[in-house]
Amino acid sequence: MAITHTERSAFGDAMAVLSAVVFAVVGLAWGLGSPDPAMAFHGWVFTAAAAIAAIYVLSQMFKDRVPDSSGYLDGPIRFAVLASVFWGIAGFLVGDLIAWQLAFPALNLDLPWTSFGRLRPLHTSAVIFAFGGNVLLATSFYVVQRTTHAKLLGHWAPWFVIYGYNVFILVAGTGYILGITESKEYAEPEWYADLWLTIVWVVYLVVFLGTIMKRREPHIYVANWFYLAFIVTIAMLHIVNNLAMPISLFEPKSYVLFGGVQDAMTQWWYGHNAVGFFLTAGFLGIMYYFIPKRVERPVYSYRLSIIHFWTLIFLYIWAGPHHLHYTALPDWVQTLGMTFSIILWMPSWGGMINGLMTLSGAWDKLRTDPVVRLLVVSVAFYGMSTFEGPMMSIKAVNSLSHYTDWTIGHVHSGALGWVAMVSFGAIYCLVPWLWKRKALYSIRLVEWHFWISTIGILLYITSMWVSGIMQGLMWRAYDKLGFLSYSFVETVEAMHPYYIIRATGGGLFVLGSLIMAYNLWRTIRGDESVDAAEQPRVAAAPELRLQPAE
Repeated sequence: MAITHTERSAFGDAMAVLSAVVFAVVGLAWGLGSPDPAMAFHGWVFTAAAAIAAIYVLSQMFKDRVPDSSGYLDGPIRFAVLASVFWGIAGFLVGDLIAWQLAFPALNLDLPWTSFGRLRPLHTSAVIFAFGGNVLLATSFYVVQRTTHAKLLGHWAPWFVIYGYNVFILVAGTGYILGITESKEYAEPEWYADLWLTIVWVVYLVVFLGTIMKRREPHIYVANWFYLAFIVTIAMLHIVNNLAMPISLFEPKSYVLFGGVQDAMTQWWYGHNAVGFFLTAGFLGIMYYFIPKRVERPVYSYRLSIIHFWTLIFLYIWAGPHHLHYTALPDWVQTLGMTFSIILWMPSWGGMINGLMTLSGAWDKLRTDPVVRLLVVSVAFYGMSTFEGPMMSIKAVNSLSHYTDWTIGHVHSGALGWVAMVSFGAIYCLVPWLWKRKALYSIRLVEWHFWISTIGILLYITSMWVSGIMQGLMWRAYDKLGFLSYSFVETVEAMHPYYIIRATGGGLFVLGSLIMAYNLWRTIRGDESVDAAEQPRVAAAPELRLQPAE
């Protein structure tokens, strides 16, 4: 006998409550049983998060579910958009604080919780995984529904993905401040946080794949291929790189499976592909949907987008060893990583050209629509970063650039110029669509955001380029007797003015994000647009006219 919609909803509600109870019990066991105060605190965080989830589900069980007017499931997407703005500002602020700490070390305050060593992973995780991750969750759930004409699989599963992911962010971030870390770049959370993220990520994959499988469109749009590659590959990278044995189920400390050069190779196979698939493939999915949608033009070359996809995902996975030049890693592995990094330049620029040329016939929008400008400038930064990265992977260049601020400038040209700018553009598109507003509160504030952030980025990356190249040249300078010409302290002293410029640029970037948050708050609140006559005409949010089969 077929299960009715009501029975299926009741079953889903019951399973959601049961899952929350199980996670609450686990958290309670850690809270009461762990001798480590930090892990005990995290146990109570899990308990509180599970209790809140259970109460919310119970409160919805006896209410009539009013579907979104769009016909899609947009509630989790709204939550992720708001979370991305919150975590973005928090991450940018912490990043600017530690930039000032490098210029003026007294700002560490001689406290363990405010030291550079603890705040630096808090900054990287907040910006990459909290801000960027929530943007990817929001856009992927939005895009997969609109391009498949299918509602997200399940009702509580998408909510679990968004809510559970942000619980992970909270646990990981507070863990860094409290001194809990695996000391692995971009993979600092300890075993229990990693395990929780694995559960969330598997549900994410099931929801995304399940939505594609029940699609009403026969074709799978290219953005979904990029999102799918990001989800699957990050799952593989996360699991392998975080294989570890905890010393106890009630202790945060664990020992990783690998050691020595194997550990280094596994870490940078993970680290570089976290950049390649989290910060590149996922955000290319944003590019391939939001630029055509905003300018109301088809993708310049759909065939090129498919070539871009397959070459990128094949080549990127091999490039990690270029992080380990001149180390104990076998020389042939270093050369392999360098070779694939150089080849990677070609498909990356193919994607950049495809994104830019999508504006064919709509170039005037660069002048009239600052949201388009954010999206297009982000693609330009993508092109610049994907040229600079392969160049820096060449051993002769790497011998100068590695361990210097040049690398910091390169990373932030991609992180701020590409990832953050394309995210800002997507958020500016999503908020009016998701909250059913005719326009943004102020397009002029978007203009201010664009220029302030762009100036901030340019100050940041140019200061780090100059600082890094100077740093590398000073390190390799010798006098006539073969002694080093400069001590390490002298190189640090020479970099001081550039650190001040870098921190100033970061401050401008924070200011731009605060302007964005104010603009979005006024838009969501429903305030009348202050410059409606100046707002460009943009495509309306797609709606599901026919309700999908349940």
